[in-house]
Amino acid sequence: MTRVKVCGITNLEDAWTAIEAGTDALGFVFVPNTPRYIEPDDANTIMRQIPPLVTTIGLFVNAGSTQIRDVAKNCRLDAIQLHGNESPELCHSLNLRIIKAFRIKESEPLNILSKFQVDAYLLDTYVKGKLGGTGKTFDWNLAYHAKKYGQIILAGGLNPSNVSTAINQVKPYAVDVSSGVEAEPGRKDPKKVRDFIRTVRETDLS
Repeated sequence: MTRVKVCGITNLEDAWTAIEAGTDALGFVFVPNTPRYIEPDDANTIMRQIPPLVTTIGLFVNAGSTQIRDVAKNCRLDAIQLHGNESPELCHSLNLRIIKAFRIKESEPLNILSKFQVDAYLLDTYVKGKLGGTGKTFDWNLAYHAKKYGQIILAGGLNPSNVSTAINQVKPYAVDVSSGVEAEPGRKDPKKVRDFIRTVRETDLS
């Protein structure tokens, strides 16, 4: 069964839309001055109103270890996603469940993943000057071969129309969607969310 993470949740309505559609995880972006940023206190308010079996994940970019730990504790996050230039040493020192994100340049090898002893690797599309949520895909063959390093979460340009192909080609542990199910940055389109998750479930059964 392919897990689904809907990232960039900024409000309770979108959280419940994703939950009722069957998502496994919700992602909250704790990166100031980005379109999907949410204040930790606001995220905590949302998390207190959702079912306990929905996984909550906080996304950080080059944040300090103290900040990461404080937000993780105060929001009772189940895992954190590090989307910047964090070192293997930082990942290890946090003593938290960690998803390390890598923006994939098709000309670069993926053996850097082996340096990070984390719970999962998220593969996103490299776009200069962008940290994610670009709506662009990368060569999924690279993601398939990256599975030898551990659990792979496939991201980058996924949407209801291409996620089935992505799953069949990569067979990832999970898929991560943000801009591909939005009405606008930071606001989800309920139909797209439902269509995306339904397509994932139907693909798993086919």
